[in-house]
Amino acid sequence: MNTKPKLELTWIGKDEQPKLEPRILIEDPEKSYGDKNTENMLIYGDNLLALKALEQDFTGKIKCIYIDPPYNTGSAFEHYDDSLEHSIWLNLIRDRIIILRNLLADNGSIWVSIDDNESHYLKVLLDEVFGRNNFVANIIWQHSLQSKGYLGKFSLHHNYILCYSKSNLFYLQPLPRTEEHNINYSNPDNDPNGPWRSGDVRNSLLRKNLMYNIGTPSGKTIKHPPKGWRFSQETFEKELKEGKIFFSDDETRIVRKIYLKDQEGRVPESIWFAKEVGTTREANSEIKTFLFDSLFNTPKPEKLIQRIISLGSNEGDLVLDSFLGSGTTAAVAHKMNRRWIGIELGEHCHTHCIPRLQKVCDGTDQGGISEAVNWKGG
Repeated sequence: MNTKPKLELTWIGKDEQPKLEPRILIEDPEKSYGDKNTENMLIYGDNLLALKALEQDFTGKIKCIYIDPPYNTGSAFEHYDDSLEHSIWLNLIRDRIIILRNLLADNGSIWVSIDDNESHYLKVLLDEVFGRNNFVANIIWQHSLQSKGYLGKFSLHHNYILCYSKSNLFYLQPLPRTEEHNINYSNPDNDPNGPWRSGDVRNSLLRKNLMYNIGTPSGKTIKHPPKGWRFSQETFEKELKEGKIFFSDDETRIVRKIYLKDQEGRVPESIWFAKEVGTTREANSEIKTFLFDSLFNTPKPEKLIQRIISLGSNEGDLVLDSFLGSGTTAAVAHKMNRRWIGIELGEHCHTHCIPRLQKVCDGTDQGGISEAVNWKGG
């Protein structure tokens, strides 16, 4: 018998998991719109029951899940009961997270928006469901630029996005490069391979087989770094002949060229600034372009969702959002040529999501990321 104590988050009612009977989804042909071959789905109903219904056909098939659940802030939203007591909130999220994990592909990922009120509880809960080894990142999103609040208190400008993978098969896609990211590359020696920058030649992990000293043309010796070089002696000699490695003028160090042409993308960072992924104010403006008014306190800009979908999926992959809200995730996934499933219980499924997605299909929604991805409808 294993009596080893278990580290876990506990709360009132944790063991009271609902018994869900299998459900079926019923199509409403009158509300179908656009190309039926895409098999995209907008589901109106309780997301727990809808997720249970999806298990039969979609277990292990969703590549990227994004959810923006109620933050449990203590201030009731018009569309959500967002003033739930902690234990109720944790049960609400836990029950859905378990099914969402079942739906994820083995190489899939889940991204969850949250604020300070429940972020630490959510992190431990996700550790329990997905395993701590599948934690990918805690991303900080700068959601506002305007200072607000009162003297003596902090003006809060960020939310979090917790990312977990289903397994170690998940591959985080690179972000596209821009001129700003290429500014450190130049070609002062007219290298036929094009612009380059100097790269680190030191190994980050101790490798005794990569510990060798290097002799310079004038007879000097360059000692190996404490943990060794990043390359074998054979690779060093080969790249030295090819001009990809050279000695500094004083022969005290070696320089290894990293070529721009070999960089397929850039590594994503864990702080996402408003100038790159937008703010809640921008999100409200996007919604107002096709609705009379925005009725959401924390809408997400299309650029933010675009980044998440870019990092977590490829064209043709299946994206799921079970707290669809105003329909942003489905709209962005559609524009990015992903298949999608969106679930929403509130009346705004009809007042917000349906008209928004119809405009996306028609190509008349030219806000958000439409221009950036050259969206014309479809």
